[in-house]
Amino acid sequence: MQLDLDGVRLLTDPVLRRRVSHLVRTGPAPATPEPPDVVLISHGHLDHLDFPSLTRFPRETLVAVPQGLGQLVARKGFRNVRELAVGSSFEVGPVTVRATPAEHGGGKPLPGRSRNTIGFAITGSSSVFFAGDTDLFDEMDGLVPGLDLALIPIWGWGPTIGPGHLDPARAAQAVALLRPRYAVPIHWGTLRPVFHSAQAPFLSEPLDAFLEAAKRAAPAVEIHVLAPGEMLRLPR
Repeated sequence: MQLDLDGVRLLTDPVLRRRVSHLVRTGPAPATPEPPDVVLISHGHLDHLDFPSLTRFPRETLVAVPQGLGQLVARKGFRNVRELAVGSSFEVGPVTVRATPAEHGGGKPLPGRSRNTIGFAITGSSSVFFAGDTDLFDEMDGLVPGLDLALIPIWGWGPTIGPGHLDPARAAQAVALLRPRYAVPIHWGTLRPVFHSAQAPFLSEPLDAFLEAAKRAAPAVEIHVLAPGEMLRLPR
C-alpha cells in the first residue's frame, strides 16, 4: 500500500506481480508506482518481501526491515537498508517511522530469511499504523495515541488461516484496541492459491464478517473499504 504523508511517499510490503510462488492475484497486477522515499517491509514471507517487486525501485531507496533481513536486502544491491528492532525509529523528512510489535508466529521458516516480524507506526501531521501480518498482542491497546488511520489485516490468502493472523472477529478487536479515527481492512481477497477459483468464498466473505464485527466492537471508528488502486484522503 502506498502512503503519502507530508510530502513523503512510503510503500508497505510491495507485491507488484501477478503471481508469487503458488499464489496468483484475483485481479490484474498493479502498475509500478513512482519510486518511494522509503519501503517498509514487515517480515520475510514471500507475499510480503517479494524481491522481483522490490528491485523495480532504485537501489538508493531506503528500505526498512526487521532485524535479520538487512543483509539479504543489501545483497540485492540496495545501499540504504535499515534494520529495526521493536521500539526503534527513524525519520524521513518530517515523518517519523517506528517499529511496533507483531505476533506472527505462524508459517514455515524460509531458508535465509529471519522470522522476525514488525509493524510500523508512521507519524507526521497525521498518524498511520500498518500492522503487517499479526495476531492480537498485549501492546496493541493504545499503541499509537491519537491514531488517525489503522491498516488492519482481516484474513490471509487461503480458505483457512493459522496462528499469527487476524480473522475478522479479532481484526475488529484490534480496531477497538487501537481506537483510530479510520480503519482500512487489508490482506484479504487479493491473492489465492492457483488451485482455488477466483470466486472462492474466502476471497469475499471475510470482509462482510469484519464489517459486522467492527460495528459491534468499535462503532465509533469509520471503516473504509478500498478497491485495488483506490485512494483515501484523510481530512485534516
